[in-house]
Amino acid sequence: MKNLFSVQDKVIVITGAAGVLGTSMVHHFAEQGAKVVILDRNEEAGRRLEEEVKAEGGEVMSLYTDVLDKQVLEGNYTEIMARYGRIDVLINGAGGNMAGATIAPDKTIFDLDIEAVRKVVDLNLFGIILPTMTFTRAMIEQKQGSIINISSESAIRPLTRVAGYGVAKAAVTNFTKYMCGELATKYGDGLRVNAIAPGFFITEQNRTLLLNPDGSYTERSKTILAHTPYGRFGEPSELLGTLQWLASDASKFVSGTMTVIDGGFDAFSI
Repeated sequence: MKNLFSVQDKVIVITGAAGVLGTSMVHHFAEQGAKVVILDRNEEAGRRLEEEVKAEGGEVMSLYTDVLDKQVLEGNYTEIMARYGRIDVLINGAGGNMAGATIAPDKTIFDLDIEAVRKVVDLNLFGIILPTMTFTRAMIEQKQGSIINISSESAIRPLTRVAGYGVAKAAVTNFTKYMCGELATKYGDGLRVNAIAPGFFITEQNRTLLLNPDGSYTERSKTILAHTPYGRFGEPSELLGTLQWLASDASKFVSGTMTVIDGGFDAFSI
């Protein structure tokens, strides 16, 4: 009997692949028999990850990328197609935040650094739009492919402080829904676009916001966990089942959706 959830031999391209969450994705899909392409602007981290996966017997290649540079992305596309001849799944995992685009408790909206907000929106929104425009071409030729965007809890409900990031991720969710219709109506029902909205996971980018130097929780963390029914932060591995479903044929009739993975945070009130 066919395994609907199989990703065996699928070519899976992951941007931001050398980060905490991306690394977990790379290891997982390689273990599942996929051919994984690591795209990251941290070339050294990408190479290290590539060597780790190869040592485990996985099929992988690592390329430097800049998700905001169309020329670099085009070069990535050429190399991927030369090696594998197809792209089955694109996971748009690149993203992030910066201090100037946030509002500290003792600041107001008038203290926002607009240039920092622009950079955050560029990275999180255009850093999805440009790779999608580049790598979807292979899927259109194949008449089959799955795009998975990484949105955020902050796209669902505005969270305090992360003003620029929340705006950008809300746009990612809207773009996901738009692309669902754009691709399916013009290129067929083999093309799917979905998103996941992770809740709170400790990564290198938010570590100082969530953890004190001694490893204890900050007040921000305590507030988050008080509003999370599970009472803890997520583990990177807890994203993988949903990603596997969206990357595989098990979700063939699923498009334009956003799956929330947050330990109940969005569903909880008092």
